[in-house]
Amino acid sequence: MLLECGMPSAPGSVCPAVELTNVVKAYREGESERVVLREVDLRVAPGEIVVLLGRSGSGKSTVLNLISGIDRATSGAIRVEGVDVAALSETERTLFRRRRIGFIFQFFNLIPTLTVEENLRLPLELNGIDGATGRARALEALSTVGLADRAASFPDRLSGGEQQRVAVARALVHAPALVLADEPTGNLDAESARQVLDLLADLARRAGRTVIAASHSEEVAALADRVLILADGRLMGRALP
Repeated sequence: MLLECGMPSAPGSVCPAVELTNVVKAYREGESERVVLREVDLRVAPGEIVVLLGRSGSGKSTVLNLISGIDRATSGAIRVEGVDVAALSETERTLFRRRRIGFIFQFFNLIPTLTVEENLRLPLELNGIDGATGRARALEALSTVGLADRAASFPDRLSGGEQQRVAVARALVHAPALVLADEPTGNLDAESARQVLDLLADLARRAGRTVIAASHSEEVAALADRVLILADGRLMGRALP
C-alpha cells in the first residue's frame, strides 16, 4: 500500500516516488482549447519500472515533461519524492530536476562539441562534482555501459546505439532517484534497441532507480513492471503477459 508522504507509516508501506492526482493539461490553439491529459492519476513506487504506451501525439511526452517540471499542469497535483513540483519556482524546478532526475531522449541530446567524457562530466559539474572526482565518476559510468574506451571520442564518431548508451550513462551518472525516458529506442535499429533496453533495465534495477518510459514500442513495454496505455487523454492499466 502506498501512503502519502508525511503520513504515519505502516508495516510494508512506502511513499510514492511519483504521484499525479487529477492532472489536466490543456493548450490554447487560437480560439479553441486542446485537452491533452484528462484527470490523470498515477502512482509509481520507488524502484518500479513503468512504461507509458501510446501512439504519437497521445500525450506521453507531456506526462514526462510535467513530472520533470519542464512544463506545468493546467490543474491537478504532481509530487516527485514527496515534493510538490508545481509549488516550486522555475529556478527551484531546474535545480530539483538537475539533482533528482535523469532524462533519456530519443535523439540522444549529446553536446556535439564535447567529448563523451565531457558530456558525462557536465551534469556532475552542474551538481558541484568536478575535478578528479567528477572524472572518476564519468569514467566509471562509461565503464558500466561498455564504453570506457570511447571517453575521448566525440559523439558523431559513435554509432546510434553507442550514443544512446552514453545517454543512459549520462542520465544515471549523478545517481538520480528517478529516470525518465522519452522514446529511448525510437531512433535505433532493432538490435541496438534491444541492447540499450537490456542495459537500462539492468542498471536501473541494480541501483534501485525508478524509471518511467514513454514509448509506442512493445519491446520497451517488455522491460516494465507495469504498463499503462495513454489514449484519449486518460491512463489505463494493462495486464503484463
